[in-house]
Amino acid sequence: MIAACHHISKAFPEHTVLDDITFHLEKGDKAAIVGNNGAGKTTLLRIMIGEMEPDEGTVTYAKDISVGYLAQNQDISSGNTIEEELLEVRRDLVSMEARLALLEQKMQSDDASSVIEEYTELQRRFAEENGYAFRGEITGILRGLGFTDEDRSRKIGILSGGQKTRVALGKLLLLKPDLIILDEPTNHLDIGSIRWLENYLMNYRGTVLIVSHDRYFLDRTVSSVIEIENTHARVFSGNYSAYAERRKALREEEWKAFLNNQAQRKHQEEVIAKLRQFNREKSIKRAESREKMLDKMQQVNRPVTLRDDMHLVLTPCIRSGRDVLHVEDLSKSFDDRLLFSGVSFDIRRGEHVALIGDNGTGKTTILRILNQLVEPDDGYLRFGTNVHVGYYDQEHHVLNDENTVFEEISDAHPDMTNTEIRNLLASFLFTGDSVFKKIADLSGGEKGRVSLAKLMLSEANFLILDEPTNHLDLVSKEVLENALNSYEGTILYVSHDRYFINHTASRILELTSRVLISYSGNDSESVPERYLGNYDYYLSKSAEVGSNLVSLAAGQAAGTQITSSAQTAAGTSAAAGGDAWKQQKEEQARARKKAADLAKCEARISELEEAILRLDEEMALPENCMDLAKLGSLVTEKETLEQELEGLYEQWELLQS
Repeated sequence: MIAACHHISKAFPEHTVLDDITFHLEKGDKAAIVGNNGAGKTTLLRIMIGEMEPDEGTVTYAKDISVGYLAQNQDISSGNTIEEELLEVRRDLVSMEARLALLEQKMQSDDASSVIEEYTELQRRFAEENGYAFRGEITGILRGLGFTDEDRSRKIGILSGGQKTRVALGKLLLLKPDLIILDEPTNHLDIGSIRWLENYLMNYRGTVLIVSHDRYFLDRTVSSVIEIENTHARVFSGNYSAYAERRKALREEEWKAFLNNQAQRKHQEEVIAKLRQFNREKSIKRAESREKMLDKMQQVNRPVTLRDDMHLVLTPCIRSGRDVLHVEDLSKSFDDRLLFSGVSFDIRRGEHVALIGDNGTGKTTILRILNQLVEPDDGYLRFGTNVHVGYYDQEHHVLNDENTVFEEISDAHPDMTNTEIRNLLASFLFTGDSVFKKIADLSGGEKGRVSLAKLMLSEANFLILDEPTNHLDLVSKEVLENALNSYEGTILYVSHDRYFINHTASRILELTSRVLISYSGNDSESVPERYLGNYDYYLSKSAEVGSNLVSLAAGQAAGTQITSSAQTAAGTSAAAGGDAWKQQKEEQARARKKAADLAKCEARISELEEAILRLDEEMALPENCMDLAKLGSLVTEKETLEQELEGLYEQWELLQS
C-alpha cells in the first residue's frame, strides 16, 4: 500500500463536499478521480498533500515514500530560465558534474593518485543516479511538453500561467516521486504534448493519481477510477470507458430497484386499503399483519443526482446550400512570425469537421478570420447560400461581463418573455438567484453554459466552435456530444479533447508546422492535412504518412534528442513516404470522384421524383382518365422512370457506404 484515505469528510459553511471517502493506492497503480465541477476533487487532493485539514478521517502513506503534486495553476517566482529551473531539480547531479570536471583537471595537472579514489567513487555515484543521461532527459521532457529549443533560454518571469504550469510539470516528472498527484495536467498542453505525457505515464514505474476531464487521456493512462458524487466515493476497475459503461449500468440497476420497490410498496398499500374496506374482523387483522410486513420491508431510497442534466437542442433555422464554406490560400502573420500560409479547404453541408494541431499553429486565428474578427494577410473565403453562422468563442468574448446571466439572454432576444428566459436558463442549470449573477463573476464552466444557451437560440445552420468542451464537466460534455451528433447542420470546431473528437467528428483537418519536402524544400509552413473519419482513423492514417506528432511523441517518450542526424534520417524516410503520399493523393481523388458521383446521383433522383409527380398529376386529369391510349402511355413512362429511380436509389446507397 502506497497511500490510503480513511473515512475523509470535509464541509464548508454552505455545504458538505466530502463524506466518508475511503480508498487506497497500491504500488504502480494508475488511478483517476472523476466527478462534476464542485464535487470536491481538488479539495480531496489538497487534503491528501496536507494543504487542508479534513473534518474527519486520516490520510496515510507508506514509510519513506516521496510525493509530487501538480496544482491546476502555478505561479513560479524565479529569475531562472526554463532550462535552469529544471536543472535546479537535479542540483545534486549538477554539483557532482562540476566536481568531476574539477577532479579531471587536477588529474591532468597534479598527481592523480591524490584524487583518484574520490574521482572513482564520485563517478560511480554519478553513473548510478543516471548522471550521464539527465541533461538528455531534461531535453526530452521539455520537448515533450511543447517547449522548443529556443524556449529553454526564456526567463520564467515572462511566461504565461499555462507555460509556468508546464514547467512545474516538467520539474515534477524529472523528480520521479513514488507517487505523482496531478490536477488537470492536460489543461495547458496541445495534442502532441498530451500524447507524449500519456506514453510517459503509461511507462512510469511509480504510482499516479490524476484528476482530469480529458476522457481520452484517462482511457489511455489509468486502470481504476474513483468517482466522487453526492459527497461519496465509489471505486471502479478499468479505464474511463469501462467506468462510464459500468456507471451507466449501475444507475440503471439503482433506478430499477427503486421502481420495483415502489411498485411493491404501492401494491401492498392497495391490498391493505382493500382489506380495510371489507370492514370485517378477519380482514382488518390481515390488513394489520400486512402493515407490519410493509414496515419491515426495506425502503429503497430514490437515486440521488447532484443536478439535472443540461438540456441542449440545436436546430438550424433553414437548410443551407450544399457548399457551406470555401477557403483558398489563406495566410496570416503577426509581426515577423508566419503563423500559416496556403491554407485551403472546403466544407459541405452536414459535415462535422475538427481542426486540430499543436498550440501556436493558428487554429483559433483561422476561426476568428472566418468570423471576420481578424483580417487575413492573403487568400479569401466564401460562405455558401443560406449559411447562418453561430460562433462559440473559448474566451467567451461574445458575452458582456457587465450583464447578468438573465440580461445576457434578454438583450440578445428581447422578444422572449421573462418566463421563457427563466425556463431556458433552468435547462442550462441556472435557477433561482443564479440567473442574476454577473457574467464577470461566473466560472469558466458557467460561462460555457451561457454561451451554449445563446448558441441554441441562434438557430444557426453552421456552427463554428473554439474549444467548446473547455471547463465543461463530464456530464455537460456528454450532453454537448449528443446535441452535436443529432444536429442536422454543419460544424467546424477546434478542440484538444480527443474523446470528444472521436465521438463527434466525421472529418479531421490537421494544421501542422513541418518541412514540406515534396513541395517547398526546407521552407517551414503550416498546411492542413485532410483525414476522412474520426480521431482514431486520423491516428492510423497519420501514422501511415509519418505524422510529425506521432514521431515526435515516440522519440521524446524514449528521452532521445532530435539531432541533425535524426533530421537526415527523417529526410531519408520522406522518400520512402513518397508512396504513402501518392496513395493518400489517390484516395483523395477517389473521395472527390465519389462526392461528384453522389451529387450527380442526387440531382438525377430529384429530377425523376419531380417527373413522376408531374405524371401522377397528368394521369389524374379528367380528359386523360377517359383516354385509354394516353393513360397507357403515361403509365408506361412512369414505370420506366420508377425503374430508373429504383436503380438510382441502390446506387445512392452504395455511394453512401
